[in-house]
Amino acid sequence: MKRNATAVWNGSLKEGAGKLTTQSKTLENTQYSFKSRFEEGVGTNPEELVAAAHSGCFTMQLSAFISETSAVIESIETKCDINLVEGTIISSHLTVNAKISGISNETFQELVTKAEKNCPISKLLTAEITTTATLV
Repeated sequence: MKRNATAVWNGSLKEGAGKLTTQSKTLENTQYSFKSRFEEGVGTNPEELVAAAHSGCFTMQLSAFISETSAVIESIETKCDINLVEGTIISSHLTVNAKISGISNETFQELVTKAEKNCPISKLLTAEITTTATLV
């Protein structure tokens, strides 16, 4: 399977602007700029998109691992915080809140760790990955 996205940028770094389009067209000419990346401008930015990819990928992987047990998933919510320092993504922190019946907290935490290590986006990132998970 291959997926793609296209970025088009016009102008200088600080005054220019870009548009992102994904193969699925979920993002279509979605704006991004220096301001949306480093200040409070309108639009998205690469770090936000990495956070979306990591939280989505991890959550699906965790769901797959939990589905191998007899537990029943009501919901899994994952927030991802990407930390960009001096031009380098140094960490990705996942905060998980899950409503699952029929699973112990110990087993849940083991599966969270397994998902953290095995989701494809985690494997792609060289940054530190940490997770805080709460079973409610």
